[in-house]
Amino acid sequence: MVMGSGKEATASSSQNMDMSIAALHERHQQELENLTMTGQPFKTLKFFVLAMIQYCKRSVFYLLAKGGWLMLLSTVVAAAGIVLVTIDGPHEKHVEELSNYLRFGLWWIALGVASSIGLGSGLHTFVLYLGPHIALFTIKAMQCGRVDLKSAPYDTIQLKRVPSWLGKDCKEFGDPMFPFSHGLQVPISSILFQVQIEAILWGVGTALGELPPYFISRAARISGSKLDAMEELDASLDENSGIIATRLTAIKHWLLTHSQHLNFFTILVLASVPNPLFDLAGIMCGQFGVPFWKFFAATLIGKAIVKTHIQTIFIISVCNNQLLNWIENELIWVLSLIPGFAPALPHLTAKLHAMKAKYMAPASPASSDMKVKNWDFSFAGMWNTVVWLMLVNFFFKIVNSTAQSYLKKQQEKEIAALTDSASALTHSD
Repeated sequence: MVMGSGKEATASSSQNMDMSIAALHERHQQELENLTMTGQPFKTLKFFVLAMIQYCKRSVFYLLAKGGWLMLLSTVVAAAGIVLVTIDGPHEKHVEELSNYLRFGLWWIALGVASSIGLGSGLHTFVLYLGPHIALFTIKAMQCGRVDLKSAPYDTIQLKRVPSWLGKDCKEFGDPMFPFSHGLQVPISSILFQVQIEAILWGVGTALGELPPYFISRAARISGSKLDAMEELDASLDENSGIIATRLTAIKHWLLTHSQHLNFFTILVLASVPNPLFDLAGIMCGQFGVPFWKFFAATLIGKAIVKTHIQTIFIISVCNNQLLNWIENELIWVLSLIPGFAPALPHLTAKLHAMKAKYMAPASPASSDMKVKNWDFSFAGMWNTVVWLMLVNFFFKIVNSTAQSYLKKQQEKEIAALTDSASALTHSD
């Protein structure tokens, strides 16, 4: 009878322990949902700082254990750089030139990385920066009839820097270098060569921005766990969503079920065309053990070479006079097939030429410099405000994600300790 009562007590305590663990899971989930910069800013910042300190400690210990030569080389390079910058001499202009090239490269690569992560709001830096830069350079080249507008390869749009060629008059560059026939004819290849470096650097940045999903997914695979994104995708298959969301989820599920086709060529094709599913491709490549160099090489070639050139040539073609000539010829050919339009074609052609001349003509000087400066200042202010708001939003998301990840690890340790104590209690009984 005593033994029976002991078993019942053990079963009761085990049941109570299971209920307490379930309640703890529910409380932990609620804490994770509430841990945001808008809901609990001080607590979120505290966990974010603790997570960054923990990450810095791990990085330092790893470098001390396995990266001694790397740290020594980095220290020597940093010391040499400080000496070159602080000491005056004939090398100053070379250091400044190198600094300009480094800022130029880091700027466009950083924009590419920001494009892959969408600045936390899904916006594309090609639309915000690279596309307008290519369009402005193409229109300026068409107006001036030459492509040697830059003072240096780094003479592009950068942070707090406007390209020198943007505000210059065409007379400052010299006479046109290309023939004049119904507007200046500047070859697409000549313009492409002038904007190719920044386009490729931006593409390299987009390829680098695709690495975090791959590494996170590969780490989850090595640890034997399933990535949260994969679990959410499986759960979303049973939920009722809109038509577009349902179609995208179906496509993602098809990719998951056909993961055996993830070879170099498939990754290259997915990276070479604009599509919203490449993040999933990176997650799948990490989850299903695709080698790093195969994934990164295909992504780099697709994004930095193929995709950027497709986008760049498209922007140049839209802003180039040759596309307008092609549209004009095709329109005239179609209208010539319609009976009764032949007599009106010369008048229509003259109007089209006048429209193109007005479109490609250099901008006339404004009567009041003060008004132009005020308008530019107000537009630049609004644009910078929008960009800074996106960056702040992106920073908040990083802080929230890092703090929640740190809290989740602490919660897992608490649950593991509680489970171990319950197991020990059961074995002792």
